[in-house]
Amino acid sequence: MSLERLEFKTEVQQLLDLMIHSLYSHKEVFLRELISNASDAIDRARYESLTNSAVLENESGWKIKITADRGRGTLTISDNGIGMTKEETVEALGTIAHSGTKEFLAALQSKAIKDNPELIGQFGVGFYSSFMVADKITVFSRRAGQQGAGGVKWESTGDGSFTVEDVEKERRGTDVILEIREEEKKYLDEWQIRSIIKKYSDFIEHPIVMDVEKEQDSALKKGEKVTIKEEETLNSMKAIWLRDRSEVPEEEYNQFYQHISHDSANPAKVIHYKAEGTSEFTALLYIPSHAPYDILFRDYKIGPTLYVKRVQIMDHCEELIPHYLRFVKGVVDSADLPLNVSREILQHNRQVEIIRTNITKKVLDTLGDMKKEQYGDYIKVYNEFGRVLKEGLHYDFTRREAIADLFLFPSTKTEEGVLRSLDDYINDMEAQQEAIYYITGTSLAEALHSPYLETFRGKGYEVLVMLDDIDDLVLSGFEYKGKRLKSITKGDIDLDKTDKTEKETAKKQYAELMDLMKDTLKDDVKDVRLSGRLTDSACCLVADEGDLDPQVEKLLKAMGQEVPLKKRILEINPSHPLFAAMKAVFEKDAKSNTLPDFIKLLYDQALILEGSKPKDPAAFSKTIAKLMAENIGKESS
Repeated sequence: MSLERLEFKTEVQQLLDLMIHSLYSHKEVFLRELISNASDAIDRARYESLTNSAVLENESGWKIKITADRGRGTLTISDNGIGMTKEETVEALGTIAHSGTKEFLAALQSKAIKDNPELIGQFGVGFYSSFMVADKITVFSRRAGQQGAGGVKWESTGDGSFTVEDVEKERRGTDVILEIREEEKKYLDEWQIRSIIKKYSDFIEHPIVMDVEKEQDSALKKGEKVTIKEEETLNSMKAIWLRDRSEVPEEEYNQFYQHISHDSANPAKVIHYKAEGTSEFTALLYIPSHAPYDILFRDYKIGPTLYVKRVQIMDHCEELIPHYLRFVKGVVDSADLPLNVSREILQHNRQVEIIRTNITKKVLDTLGDMKKEQYGDYIKVYNEFGRVLKEGLHYDFTRREAIADLFLFPSTKTEEGVLRSLDDYINDMEAQQEAIYYITGTSLAEALHSPYLETFRGKGYEVLVMLDDIDDLVLSGFEYKGKRLKSITKGDIDLDKTDKTEKETAKKQYAELMDLMKDTLKDDVKDVRLSGRLTDSACCLVADEGDLDPQVEKLLKAMGQEVPLKKRILEINPSHPLFAAMKAVFEKDAKSNTLPDFIKLLYDQALILEGSKPKDPAAFSKTIAKLMAENIGKESS
């Protein structure tokens, strides 16, 4: 077939523009990414060959070969892995298959990309990083196991388009040929290639080889040396997880973590152990020190790499770990699972369930130990992954209390930056207190200045401040060690149960005015009642006990979900002088034109206090201006 020229998808071209203009300071990672892709291709071929021997094409042994040609100025990375068809090549190298592409591109532009070398690898766009050092990239590929020698040639200079054409390729796999820019020719140096592989790819379990020139004694002439080329393996290929923990230095653990995670930082914690008994497996797991950019995206890949007797079965085995621990990276090597295990078998396999249970407990126990013994390190981890961890309350009922043990919150009783656990709260509770009280918010300062806290401050009751968008969704009604968590912005609050007389008197005193308020606001609120939570502010809006928190409503709407409209309750503070003044106006003229304006202003004020906008900002502004003018007029007369 003749040569075809195709356009890159828009997001790919945006990415290429960023790469070509050298925003990235860690250019050497292009080699890491190409080697990683080659390793993945071999893993896939090796796995498919377990059930389809045709993939092997009578060729044994897997390897990745690097060829540096200074004369031509090219660097070639070849593998004998699964290869690609023409259609697969166009799809893989012409588009970015990721739901968060726009967000990723925005991150590359808004953040200093040079300080985030992990972004490229985490987002699966490592191939394009080669354009940082190459003027042109040519790819030859042929799918393993197919009849004949028909392959595909893909080529691009990163100018917005690429070409594809059918070619002959004798061997399976992929060759990526980079025409290195003049100013980047250092990447053709043997020592530079060795250094990069040692740093990023030493633990790739397939040999990474290169023809190296060596001197040896001449077999023909004694005393003379001859130069020969010999293929040398550049990586150690150590199965680090099968070694004893005492034999592995911290540096090697860190290097392996960086290899599997595409993260340039060191992990916060290493979990390396061997399980024996009903299920035998070895696990090498890592708790990262910071959250990857795309951890909240729907297609974020979770789960450790699964090996069976050192054969890699799949890259991300999500059946081995619960979703709320998706930040954990690593490998699991099982001695009990069959080599031809599939995702369908994994979903209903007892051994997998045993491994999952064991890993989950081990990770939660490790986090618990960090919280007790390495509190400073734990705080950093919690600040990165606390929100993800909280999802466990919703998904893992059997471990809810163990998960909740790990939570930390700001509080009305601590200084800024000091966090409290649920245990800390219970240990310091007032004797007569029945619940663990909390307030949600978008910022600590906003929450701590909330009028909803007034009565609690007066009584000396501690209130936890919850700032994650899912807090109320997962914690509302949750019971921890016999104490229910209760939002102070929902339901009726009555902390003073000793004297009901004063409240009943106020209720009778303001009954008619409250009836007028209910009628005026009938389209906006379900009720108007006296507040048990206000001491200084005039009013506030509260939800019924089972209703959604306003923060959760905003979260669900932002996710495109329909949220049923539920009216809330307007609570008023009868001790506030405003209501005595309004009552006086009402008693003088129950049909006063100003009372409805006052009532609507109160409602808008309550909206503002909870962080929402007035119902009608223009009308709100006009009413404020009108009342100010009338008041100033009275003052000046």
